[in-house]
Amino acid sequence: MSSTAPAPSAVVPFLAQHRVFGLLTAAERATLASQCTATPLEAGAVAVAPGQWNQRLVLIVQGSLDLGDPDLNWRTRLQAGEWCGAGLSPAHLLDDWQAVAATPAQIIFVPASVLVGLCEAHPELAVFFPSLPLTGADASAGVPPAGEQSDTVSLLSTSIRTLIKREPITVSPSTSIRAAATLMCERRVSSVLLVEQGHLFGLVTDRDLRNRVVAQGLDIDRPVADIATLAPMTVNANSPAFEALLLMARHNIHHMPVMEGPRIVGMITATDLTEQHSTSAVYLAGDIYKQTTVEGLARISGRVKHLQRSLAAADASAYSTGHIITAITDALTTRLIHLAEATLGPAPIDYVWVAAGSQARSEQTAKSDQDNCLILDDTYDESRHGDYFRAFSRFVCDGLAACGYIHCPGEMMAMTDKWRQPRQRWVRYFDQWVNTPEPMALMLTCVFFDLRAIHGKSELLDTLRHDVLQRTRGNSLFLAHMVGNALKHRPPLGLFGNITVIRSGENARTIDLKHSGIVPIVDLARVYALAGAVAAVNTHDRLEQAGHSGEVSDQGARDLRDAQEFLGKLRIAHQARQIARGQAPDNFLALEELSNLERSHLKSAFAVVQGLQNVLAQRYGGGRLG
Repeated sequence: MSSTAPAPSAVVPFLAQHRVFGLLTAAERATLASQCTATPLEAGAVAVAPGQWNQRLVLIVQGSLDLGDPDLNWRTRLQAGEWCGAGLSPAHLLDDWQAVAATPAQIIFVPASVLVGLCEAHPELAVFFPSLPLTGADASAGVPPAGEQSDTVSLLSTSIRTLIKREPITVSPSTSIRAAATLMCERRVSSVLLVEQGHLFGLVTDRDLRNRVVAQGLDIDRPVADIATLAPMTVNANSPAFEALLLMARHNIHHMPVMEGPRIVGMITATDLTEQHSTSAVYLAGDIYKQTTVEGLARISGRVKHLQRSLAAADASAYSTGHIITAITDALTTRLIHLAEATLGPAPIDYVWVAAGSQARSEQTAKSDQDNCLILDDTYDESRHGDYFRAFSRFVCDGLAACGYIHCPGEMMAMTDKWRQPRQRWVRYFDQWVNTPEPMALMLTCVFFDLRAIHGKSELLDTLRHDVLQRTRGNSLFLAHMVGNALKHRPPLGLFGNITVIRSGENARTIDLKHSGIVPIVDLARVYALAGAVAAVNTHDRLEQAGHSGEVSDQGARDLRDAQEFLGKLRIAHQARQIARGQAPDNFLALEELSNLERSHLKSAFAVVQGLQNVLAQRYGGGRLG
């Protein structure tokens, strides 16, 4: 092979045949060729050194390159026509990689700055460069601009108090509708609070004026209390701002009074938050409640992946991301229930639709199936009510499947007859599982102890949960079996503390972040909750309460929360990268995606989990009973 670098004119034919650069016009390719550097390499020459991955894109014209990670002692070969580097390889995660010519080769270097300009001029090309940090108006095709990221982080980390823009606008409940509307117009606000003797009485919004007054032809001299939302949902001024986001998303509301104890300090609205990128969750939930068909919900559900990607780019915590993504699942579920009742008629008896698993714990990501059940009032009669609830649960579960939440492989769904039962049958289920903890019973306990009411009469679940916790608290025989079941999920650490990867199959050379990392922490928190009658469902909240109750040391609880957060963020970032590449998100992370520092933290997180698993094993005899 010639050791002479080809002239720019010789680069143009290669660019014309390229699957991406071939989309450009001939003039644009000629301009691009003049900005490239064509270089010959002898076998063994370094094409890209560690730390250079974000500087330039490498196109292989002839020959081959070996990409390798010395720390992992492996390499992969790229042939002529392939590419690597800026925009394709996440440099901040692959600092130790290098590319070396495996044979004599001809390569083309494209500076990262040239790629950025190209993608800003042609936004449709940005999809091919998911890790390229765009800076202009089209940055949303890749990574959000820095200012947008900081705004989102602010929403997730600061208090609600900082988002209040004005003093609360109040009227008395006896004020006329006309006077309230005039005040809203004068003060240029979209809502007023009804206050009597210093106490919050209700809330009236411009939507109420439109829907309850104008549309109904109501007398505008009537008291404004006649059209108010009484006892409105409120939020504490010192709470994290993302809590307001969750409440708005879950309940499809756009106005929320802010309280400091009994005192009203202001109002927060969805419009107040429009500068914050992650409030798309509020509008996404609003769009969900506007849909009148399952097909409409299915179309909207595709935006959940983009929401997760935006949250990951904004460096939102795993705790916040889980709550926000789950709030959208809750909204989809609730709207499907509304559509089911509109189709089948109102339910003949009280019920509560209950989420199980990760949805119940508010720990969902864009990769989730569905786990749910139905608790019916004890007046349930199969002959009179069976057909209705059979059709009702099938409608909702099939609707969730259409929205991307696949049917549970183990059929743990409300559409399965066994998991659609009156409350007293659920009492007997839990009695049997606690008193006869054989393997299947333990597995079912793991699924159905993590429950949260989504829609309906929540008291049916609340009383059931209270009864179950009283049975499990201090029940050493049952807890020993639960510990033994939990110890089946072990972190992937070898004899000398090294991370062990999956050896074969389609996920070879990866680790399963869910089952080898996150599930063991969820299992530990569940055991602590069962042992201490902790009512919390979210894993982070369970660990925090367990630390206070003495089921685990304060330090152990903090370490587990930190490990869960670290593993959760790795999982969310990994899935965000897959979404950006147009791939289906999964839980299998290749170690080469991580920097040395991240690998060190990963080992530490696994070691924390392993250590606390060993503590429980000793406390309960290793979970083995003679």
